Amino acid sequence: MQLASSFRYDAPMLRADSPLSDDQIRRVAPSIFADGKHQSRSERYTYIPTIDMLRGLRNEGFQPFMVCQTRVRDQDKREFTKHLIRMRPASEINGDDVNEIILLNSHDGSSSFHLLGGVYRFVCQNGMVAGETIGEVRVPHKGNIVQNVINGAFDVVDGFDLIREQKDGMRAVTLTRDEQHALARSALALRYDPTDTEAPAPITESQLLAPRRFEDRRDDLWTVFNRIQESLTKGGLHGRSRNGRAMFTRPVTGIDQNVKLNRALWMLADAMRQIKA
Repeated sequence: MQLASSFRYDAPMLRADSPLSDDQIRRVAPSIFADGKHQSRSERYTYIPTIDMLRGLRNEGFQPFMVCQTRVRDQDKREFTKHLIRMRPASEINGDDVNEIILLNSHDGSSSFHLLGGVYRFVCQNGMVAGETIGEVRVPHKGNIVQNVINGAFDVVDGFDLIREQKDGMRAVTLTRDEQHALARSALALRYDPTDTEAPAPITESQLLAPRRFEDRRDDLWTVFNRIQESLTKGGLHGRSRNGRAMFTRPVTGIDQNVKLNRALWMLADAMRQIKA
């Protein structure tokens, strides 16, 4: 699976340890409160503000802990652009890691209501996307959108057991040094095109595998996967640019690129789990 090489680094984002209020969300992602659809949308487009979806989900026991909005060059689209909310049901608030529902939407035609399953790991404050463990739920902008989104959220929750099975399976697998490097090498190829000889990856497999904290000094697949995923998505690693100049890798904050990369990394780690099982 090859990802586009263009990444956005400046998407506004807020994550908190307690449920976010409407005021907190509005400051970071005003498009969630858009009071209408973008002028480019046709009459067939049913407009319902994302905040109505969120309030409906809150009534069902879901709370938002992270929001993000794409930064756009065309300021005319700022109030309508793609946004993302990560939520947890009441039963998934605490633990070493918790399952989350990821909701994406826009009011400029760049996205339908889109729900995915994810995992948040507290020790590294890092959010993952659970590959294809749970089928995507897409809700078009027509019909009974609020109820369809709520139903979709419960469909995602129904898949949380499958996510737990995969996490437990990864924890039960121990990787050799060679297997860890093979996983890191494949992960690098997801973000940096290995066939581009003019712009090789600025960092190495060993850098991806280096633990950032004591808790990550283990060789089970789940821990190794988390080290790789954190290093690729959060950046901050010292490397060399294509012209040999010193640089630091940047975090992947663009909504589309972050979701695609996270899903691909999860699928890569789960493929290793199945091979080792």
